[in-house]
Amino acid sequence: MSRVLDAIPYARFLGVTVERTNGALECVLPFRGELVGNPILPAIHGGVIGAFLELTAILRLLDESSSDRVPKPINFAIDYLRSAGATTTRARADIFKLGRCRGARPRLARRSGAPGGVGQRKVPGLTARGPLARGCSG
Repeated sequence: MSRVLDAIPYARFLGVTVERTNGALECVLPFRGELVGNPILPAIHGGVIGAFLELTAILRLLDESSSDRVPKPINFAIDYLRSAGATTTRARADIFKLGRCRGARPRLARRSGAPGGVGQRKVPGLTARGPLARGCSG
């Protein structure tokens, strides 16, 4: 998985790493001051969170498949329910299947050192095209 992360310039810039927690893939976004979008709170920029969640979904799909092809996002939306504070943030993605399509729904798992999650997400999901989703329309 580190080979994939090294091939994505924005993932390298963000410093995203991957860990296994109870056998599940978990992406880690280490906090850095330059990722802050609102210095008053301070809160990580929403675009950084969006990219991090999309990356998490893609990595989860790659982890579950035997294909080397990167899934292409078809649909991705996030409802930001509260800010991600100035701390390391972790995310996981759940695999789902719609007909012959496979996709992943990312969610912020928790903030390091904080109880509970950053907030529940309402993400329609990232649906994969190609070998991961043969027969998938769209």
